[in-house]
Amino acid sequence: MLGLWIALGVIGLVLLYGILVFNRLVRHRNRVENAWSGIDVQLRRRYDLIPNLIESVRGYATHERELFEQVTQARTRAIEAASVPDQAQAETEITRSLGRLMAVAEAYPQLRANENFLALQEELTATESKIAFARQFYNDQVMRLNTLIEQFPSLIVARLGRFRQREFFEAEEDSRGVVAVDL
Repeated sequence: MLGLWIALGVIGLVLLYGILVFNRLVRHRNRVENAWSGIDVQLRRRYDLIPNLIESVRGYATHERELFEQVTQARTRAIEAASVPDQAQAETEITRSLGRLMAVAEAYPQLRANENFLALQEELTATESKIAFARQFYNDQVMRLNTLIEQFPSLIVARLGRFRQREFFEAEEDSRGVVAVDL
């Protein structure tokens, strides 16, 4: 009889542990999804700024039509990205395109003095900082979830609950270098 109680106690503890681990996995998965939505909010803000920035520059640099089209296409690809790696690649394209757009803007002193352009440029800079913070927060949450999914014995519960690892939001290799600023 005592053996039965001990077996029931052990089974109860294992079930309780399984429930606790499952709830922890759910909490981490929800944190990852929340962190991704934080990135999405900032990216949407950036996407809303891009047409206004293009219009500001277009008035001064009408002959840069190809660049405007590149920025617009990069924005469209980013909006339509379906996965984290696709989103990361699209964001790299946007960053490159916006860098070229800002370089063109630097060639026009009247544009650099335009209050609307300066306000848009400042807002874009602030948004880029928020995107960087959101990416870091997302990657931290992904790391926590992935670690929990890989660790024993929680990996057993993760497999039973069909939890899957998430991908990090990583920059492409050629966008990781030092940015050259020519004053």
